[in-house]
Amino acid sequence: MPTNAVIETILSRSAAKYYDSNATLSDDQIRHLVGIGTSAPTSFHLQNWRFIAVRSPQAKARLRPIAWNQPAITEAAVTFIIVGQLADASTVPDRLAPVVEAGIMPAQMVPEWEAPARGLYDNHPQRQRDEAVRSATFGAAAIIYAARSLGLGSTPMIGFDAEAVHTEFGLAEDEVPVMLLSVGPERPGNWPQKPRMPVGDVLHFA
Repeated sequence: MPTNAVIETILSRSAAKYYDSNATLSDDQIRHLVGIGTSAPTSFHLQNWRFIAVRSPQAKARLRPIAWNQPAITEAAVTFIIVGQLADASTVPDRLAPVVEAGIMPAQMVPEWEAPARGLYDNHPQRQRDEAVRSATFGAAAIIYAARSLGLGSTPMIGFDAEAVHTEFGLAEDEVPVMLLSVGPERPGNWPQKPRMPVGDVLHFA
């Protein structure tokens, strides 16, 4: 099958265990990664996510004890708290305003998007939460592969006390800490990507 740099990046990525604890990422590097993360898809263009870059020694010290004491929290250059926001259809007009201003969407289409979004999410708390998790996960995945393409390691983690993270880092009532994502230059010793199940075991044609 044909291959290219994007495919090679995806196929060569693995979760990093060992980071260069002396390495740092600049504000611009962090903004660049998050900017790429926000290019990921979201339902109705809700963009219902937020990214908290935990990188100061003080902030890392607050996070590590409530994240199963995982070394990557303090050793990686930055650990993002990937936050999903409960899907709120009332935000659709504001989210689409720049799309209209850019000439991509005609203004009369905005209500045509808002109405089905309200039907899908209004008074459906489980769907709102599901969408928060989906959006945040898409954003995290984009950062993971962007980091790999820039020569950085990454480690997505679900081992943390969600309530403690919510409180310690001041998340809003409509926000869910979906995962932690450590990113930074690696040091030797990390494994290559582990073999996956055969495609024939997971793919079915209908």
